[in-house]
Amino acid sequence: MIIALRFLAVMCAAALASTGYAQGVLEKPKVHIAVGGKAALYYLPLTIAEQLGYFKAEGLEVQISDFAGGSQALRAVIGGSADVVSGAYEHTINMQAKGQMLQCFVQQGRAPQIVIGISSAKAKTYKSPKDLKGLKIGVSAPGSSTNMVVNFFIAKEGLRPSDVSIIGVGTGAGGIAAIKSGQIDAISNLDPIITKLEQDGDIKVIADTRTMKGTEQLLGGPMPAGCLYAPVEFIRRNPNTVQALANAIVHADKWIHAASPQEVLKAVPEAYLLGDKALYLFAFSKVREAISPDGYISDAGARTALKVLPTFIPEVKPNAIRLELTYTNEFVKRANAKYK
Repeated sequence: MIIALRFLAVMCAAALASTGYAQGVLEKPKVHIAVGGKAALYYLPLTIAEQLGYFKAEGLEVQISDFAGGSQALRAVIGGSADVVSGAYEHTINMQAKGQMLQCFVQQGRAPQIVIGISSAKAKTYKSPKDLKGLKIGVSAPGSSTNMVVNFFIAKEGLRPSDVSIIGVGTGAGGIAAIKSGQIDAISNLDPIITKLEQDGDIKVIADTRTMKGTEQLLGGPMPAGCLYAPVEFIRRNPNTVQALANAIVHADKWIHAASPQEVLKAVPEAYLLGDKALYLFAFSKVREAISPDGYISDAGARTALKVLPTFIPEVKPNAIRLELTYTNEFVKRANAKYK
């Protein structure tokens, strides 16, 4: 009964989003967004919307809390200490399987940008994902999308999540130090730290979703990545606020694709550059294609996510998931009409 009522709530939210209401007074001008690893290029649209004043232009006062990984950001929203997650789309599917209804309403990334690299020392004997068995693998945080990609990667070779040791290392300098010091044998993480480890010769890349081609090779199709998602009750109660958030992210998505690399460099906080501007520019050039150009979530991408998750999360039953309720493009449509 509880799950049925939650499904009904989602359907009501979707119906409200499709009525074409005109954006009016913000129901909640102060919004708290939880994110896991904000300095990563994975969340560049969020940073641009903040740094260039796009949230403020929409009448929003946004507080952003940065956590070690997306799973922790998700817990902040589920626990009620934040309103919206800036995180991986697939969490909306995983949580629906647990009876928690969350909906993605604007996309930041159209490819995961997650890279698995094995330490140079271990790379000498590495031949296939089976060789990861028993190794320590660093991820942003256990349960986050970086962890999920590892699980899928090893599942293709018949390994289970319990066959490796997962260690949270964040998305910054901690991950770099963990590889260099030998605390972990492999890493599943994001740029710019992956590019840093590549350039320093510390890892060999064995799986790469920074491009659309690489994503299809690993996951079998396109895959939505970073997005803004929230409990459906929040979306139902605050449609104008959600529209303002979508407007700001779409504005940022479009700005990134029109901007020069130097303009991007100037827009991000100095602390995100890892002390190396050239490195950041090089990393940005590798992931630019993965950033959404317009905020739309593709139906094909959502289907890929639903195909991938059950391979390592048995609780996700494809026939029981209402995929169309995990995302909506209605807010994005209006945002694109505003920012052509």
